[in-house]
Amino acid sequence: MENPSKPKQATSVLKATDLAFAKCECCGLTEECTEEYIKRVRERYSGRWICGLCSEAVKDEAVRSEKRIGKEEALNQHMSFCRKFKNLSPPSDDELISAVKQLMLKTLDSPRSSPVKNRALIRPEACFSALDHS
Repeated sequence: MENPSKPKQATSVLKATDLAFAKCECCGLTEECTEEYIKRVRERYSGRWICGLCSEAVKDEAVRSEKRIGKEEALNQHMSFCRKFKNLSPPSDDELISAVKQLMLKTLDSPRSSPVKNRALIRPEACFSALDHS
């Protein structure tokens, strides 16, 4: 006889919610996904599993290509890019500082394409008023 004061516990688990880890064959990122999702991605990319970010990069690769290329060629190009990127050694501190400096100089020297000023790089006039009165 069941005790009516005790709530029933859920005992059924849907198979579609079984989670597994999948490693992106492009960038190496590991994601936890449902097995059904992993299967759909593998079907879409010839048995390869790629993460959502790389999937978007593959789509962009196909769109940006001067000649019409298919999904498979775009995937191969993106995988090649990822391999080259992984093989690069990280920049030294001096190289990184120099690159950031060049980026900042280009940003400050470039004409504004928008009538809205970048408020993060411009001090409000209120900051200068305290200096003028001292």
